Amino acid sequence: MTWPRRPKIAIATGDAGGIGAEIAIKAARDVRVREACWPILVSDPALLDKHARASGLASGFHVVERLDDVSRPEAIVVLDPHFAEAGSIALGEVSAGSGRASLAFARAAIGAALQGSVDAVVAAPQNQRAIALAGIEFDGYPSFVARETGLSPHDVFLMLCFGGTRIVHCTLHVSVREAIGLITRERVLRVIAATDRALRRLGVPAPAICVGGLNPHAGEDGLFGVEDRETIKPAIDEAAADGIGVCGPFGADTMFLRKGVDAFIVMLHDQGHIAAKLQAPHATAGLAIGSPILFSSVAHGTGHDIVGRGVASPAAMIEAILRLASVRPELGGPEQRTGDEVTRAMP
Repeated sequence: MTWPRRPKIAIATGDAGGIGAEIAIKAARDVRVREACWPILVSDPALLDKHARASGLASGFHVVERLDDVSRPEAIVVLDPHFAEAGSIALGEVSAGSGRASLAFARAAIGAALQGSVDAVVAAPQNQRAIALAGIEFDGYPSFVARETGLSPHDVFLMLCFGGTRIVHCTLHVSVREAIGLITRERVLRVIAATDRALRRLGVPAPAICVGGLNPHAGEDGLFGVEDRETIKPAIDEAAADGIGVCGPFGADTMFLRKGVDAFIVMLHDQGHIAAKLQAPHATAGLAIGSPILFSSVAHGTGHDIVGRGVASPAAMIEAILRLASVRPELGGPEQRTGDEVTRAMP
């Protein structure tokens, strides 16, 4: 069957014991979501039925093996990744199995995006403790997306989005000591370029980007450290010379007061996360930028304490889906190969 042309968004349902399945089902049934895209749940069907019954939600899913098998697009489509262990996981359980399931669902959704079967991926929350119990190395979705798409874990960046604010992180889940070593001129230049590309795909024609400093007051011209002057500022100048609308570095404590900014870039995890969680504690979505696919996740927890009550809010997931559904498709996908280099219009 040929579907009417709307973007197809794969929704990986996250930790099998948490609220991911509930908020994914609710989001897939939301009228705004269904008008904007074709939502496709990537999960175990038995697990979805269990969560739906416990939460008082209708089930009736249309389970497919491949997305070209879809014959009832009016139904809630479920792409089955065949992770049989998921169906036996108890609601509210934090276990190695629930951790393995969350990454199996995300991996299947990313695979569909790489194959071109879906236009983007949104992932429900994963649980770090469950993944650790499974013995799997994991420090967040951006590095997971990088590995699954054949990139270095340090070459995919996190953009936190809420309302009209976007915050991109140059470094993420590493110690401050390690983060300082990662902040090179080349890396700062890469994160600026990735931010500019992502904003253009999100429909911002001439992005305005502000870059924050590493040290207090962005180093105060060397009084409080030389990294801002000797590493970050040269990268900003080079990006500006290449035509990117970028300025800085600014002190991270005052930068967010600036108006007319499409994205802020911070050097360290807490510089961005504290600002985001103070302003939008329950409505923040994360967008992984710099990979060949569009991948977003919600930035709240797995809510094991409210699983099965039917009270989990899908607001952040709906916002993440609608954001990706509005992406400009003409800028996506692989471009021409030149020699050994592959240039992609990456988010």
